[in-house]
Amino acid sequence: MSIHQQVTIPASPHDVYTILVDAKALSALSGMDGKSGFAEGEEYCPFGGRVTGRQVELVPASRIVQVWRLPEWEPGKYSVVCFTFESAGAGTLLTLDQDGYPEGSDTVGCHATWHDHLSEGWGMFYFDPLTKHFAAH
Repeated sequence: MSIHQQVTIPASPHDVYTILVDAKALSALSGMDGKSGFAEGEEYCPFGGRVTGRQVELVPASRIVQVWRLPEWEPGKYSVVCFTFESAGAGTLLTLDQDGYPEGSDTVGCHATWHDHLSEGWGMFYFDPLTKHFAAH
């Protein structure tokens, strides 16, 4: 299974990229802490340790590729997440593609599947906070 979502954020591709590549800044939008990795291969840990992973490819204002996992997943299970950024009028069309997450039930218990859990989380922890942050500035 995979997840494909798009949203328009009211900011430039550079500004959206800058927040998404910085786990500490992204996490702060939701009132949490994070550990940033700013170079390819570096570890990052957003949302108070709720997600751990590595930066795989960083192309400023164009693309971010990350591998990450949630603590409930079996050891060695990682998901590949790709963000792409395109100018869209006065904003950015942000495209998310995610592959490689568990197909079974969400062991956190709030969703039937990991697909549902992750799909909802993109809006809650990424798209909504980014939109609110940039709309306020």
